[in-house]
Amino acid sequence: MGRSEPSVLWAGRFTDKPDAEAFAFQASIKVDKRLVFEDIEGSRAHAAMLGKQGIISPETAAALDGELSNIAAEIKSGKLCIDETAEDIHSFIEGVLTSRLGDIGRSVHAGRSRNDQVALDIRLYLKRRIPEIQSGIESAVNTLLDIAERHTESIMPGYTHLQRAQCVTLGFYLCAWVCALRRDKLRFADALVRLDECPLGAGALAGSSLPLDREAVAASLNFSAPTLNAMDSIADRDFALELASDCAIVQTHLSRFCEDIAIWSSEEFKFIDLSEAWSTGSSIMPQKKNPDYAELIRGKAGRTTGNMVTLFTLLKGLPYAYNKDLQEDKEALFDSMDTVETCLRMFSGMMSGARFNTERMSAASTGGFLEATDAAEYLVRKGLPFRKAHETAALLVRDCIEAGQNSILRRSLGELKKRSPLFEEDIFAALSPSSCASARSLLGGPAPEEVRRQIAVLRKSGQPLP
Repeated sequence: MGRSEPSVLWAGRFTDKPDAEAFAFQASIKVDKRLVFEDIEGSRAHAAMLGKQGIISPETAAALDGELSNIAAEIKSGKLCIDETAEDIHSFIEGVLTSRLGDIGRSVHAGRSRNDQVALDIRLYLKRRIPEIQSGIESAVNTLLDIAERHTESIMPGYTHLQRAQCVTLGFYLCAWVCALRRDKLRFADALVRLDECPLGAGALAGSSLPLDREAVAASLNFSAPTLNAMDSIADRDFALELASDCAIVQTHLSRFCEDIAIWSSEEFKFIDLSEAWSTGSSIMPQKKNPDYAELIRGKAGRTTGNMVTLFTLLKGLPYAYNKDLQEDKEALFDSMDTVETCLRMFSGMMSGARFNTERMSAASTGGFLEATDAAEYLVRKGLPFRKAHETAALLVRDCIEAGQNSILRRSLGELKKRSPLFEEDIFAALSPSSCASARSLLGGPAPEEVRRQIAVLRKSGQPLP
C-alpha cells in the first residue's frame, strides 16, 4: 500500500505516518460529521472564555468567533462541504480555521483536548436530539389516545397467554400502550438530566494548568453545571448506555404493539384493517395485504437491542480513562436514536390510518368463556368464598364444553342452579360482555367511564410543567 500524508492534530511527535487504509480505519468523520454544529458551538464558547480569561487576546477571540460563525453558515448553505478524508469533524473544523486564520486558528485548542471536545459535542448533540425523540413519543401517544377516545365502549377480548381471558374495551387496550410510552418519555427526560453537565475543560483526563473558567463555559452552553471530576468526564459513557437502553425499551414496546397489530390484521382475527398506504402486497400471491410496516417496526427492536449490547460490551473491559475504543460509541447510539425516531413516525402514521372492526371484536367477546371470572365474582358477592366460587365457575365451563357450548350464558338458569343455588335470573345480564367490562370500574379497569378518566390523566401527563 502506498503512503499518504494525512493531516492530523497529533502528528508532531511522529515521523512515520499511517498509510491511507490505516488512516481511514481509525478515522471517524463519517460518523461524527453530524456533530459539526455542536463542535462549532463548543469551539465558539471555548474561544470566548479564552479571551475573557486573558489566555488569548480579545482580538484573537473575536477573530476565532467570527470565522467559526462563517464556517457554520457556509456548511449550512452548502458553500463549504465536509471533507470526509479528514480524521474527524473536530480536525476538519480546526483545519479549516487554521487554513483561514493561520496561527490565530491554532490558538483555539488552548486548554482543550479532543477527549473533552468529543465528550462535549456528543452531550450537546444529545441535548438536542432527546427532545425530538420525546416529541415523536408524544405524537404516538396522541394518536393512540385519539383512537381510544372513540372506542371507550368498543368491547373486545383481553388476552393472557394469547388465550381469551376477560372482556375489555379497545380504549382500555390502547391506554395500556400509552402507559408504556409515557414511561418511555420519562426515561428520556431522566437521561437528559444526567447528561446535562459540561465536560469542557477536563482536557485529556486531568484538566489544564491554564486559568480556564469552566463554570462560564457551562453556562454559555446552557449546561446546568460543569462535570465534577476531569477523569470521569472523559471516561464516562453512562449517558450513552442509558440512552441506548431507553431506545431499546421504547423499540421493544413498539415491537410488542406491532405484534398485536400483525395478529389482529390476520384473517383469523380481523380486528384491524390497516390502510393500504401502510400495507404491502405479495410478488406472487395477488390477494395478499401484508402488515409489513408493523413487522419492520417489530424487527428493528433487534437492532436497538443489539446496539445496547454493543455499548455494554465496548465499555465493560476498558480502563477508566479515555481509550480509542470509545470512538465506537457514537455509531451504535446514533443508529438506535435514528431507528426509534423513524419507527415512532411510522407507527403514528400507520395507526392514524387504521380502521378497527368493532363488530368482529364484539363477536369475539361472546365465546371462549371470557365471563367465567365474572361468574365467580357474582358468587363471591352472594357470599361464597372465592376458591369455592372459582371451582363452581370452572365446573360450569366443563359443563359447557361437554355440551358443545362456548359460553356460560348458553346454560339455562336451572342448569346453573345445579352448580350453585346462588345463581338468579340477574346472572344473564351480569355476564354479558358489556356488563363484564363495565363492572370493572376500579381505578385502572376497562369500564368506559374509567377509561375516559385514564385518557384524561394520560393527556394531562403529557403537558409541560408550569
